[in-house]
Amino acid sequence: WMSQQSSSFLLPNATELLSPTEGRAVGLPWGAGLPRGRRKRYLSPHDMGLVLDYHNQVRSQVSPPAANMEYMVWDEQLARAAEAWAARCLWDHGPPQLIKYVGQNLSIQSGRQRSVVDMVRSWHQEKQHYSFPHPRECNPRCPSKCSGSVCSHYTQMVWASSSRLGCALSTCTNIQVWGSTWRHATLLVCNYAIKGNWLGEAPYKVGRPCSACPPIYGGGCSNNMCFTGLKSNQVSWF
Repeated sequence: WMSQQSSSFLLPNATELLSPTEGRAVGLPWGAGLPRGRRKRYLSPHDMGLVLDYHNQVRSQVSPPAANMEYMVWDEQLARAAEAWAARCLWDHGPPQLIKYVGQNLSIQSGRQRSVVDMVRSWHQEKQHYSFPHPRECNPRCPSKCSGSVCSHYTQMVWASSSRLGCALSTCTNIQVWGSTWRHATLLVCNYAIKGNWLGEAPYKVGRPCSACPPIYGGGCSNNMCFTGLKSNQVSWF
């Protein structure tokens, strides 16, 4: 897999924590214990479509408008990699050899079960803390303008060239989350290619939708996104 050609430094991947119901987490020292029981729960085709369509909805409605936003398609190879990592029930990004080349968002929940779209929606909600850098501020490097604790889930979702997505769910009997044991937790892993969140770069170019699409799209445009004709839920390979 090829990484994005850029001289920029890479921002670390980020994680989204959805707090468990009170009383469900037991405090442990850092590094104590390992996940024991594991039961996989992969995304159904229906949930794949919901997650992908939600990403494209968010991407099509960015403000300010994007001139080069690419339509996102499902990538089975990214999904299989997410599946393998989620099955390990580790609250961390990985595996290391993959993270060099793809972006990754994580979300975890315990207690009252939320839908997979709710888990993804929490990434989108970071938008309220993110201010898009004005082009004149990017001279030549764009500043990071996040007023919250993290905005990198949202910026990865709307990174223009991150046009391939693959996600997986795993239900973990026990998982270590920042020094505590979460029981019966659901872990969501989403992988993105090309990797986004490059330090000093904006997520996309501002301008009239589809006015700066890469040549591979041949002028195709759908719902404010550069479009080749692949429909939602189609599989794309590296």
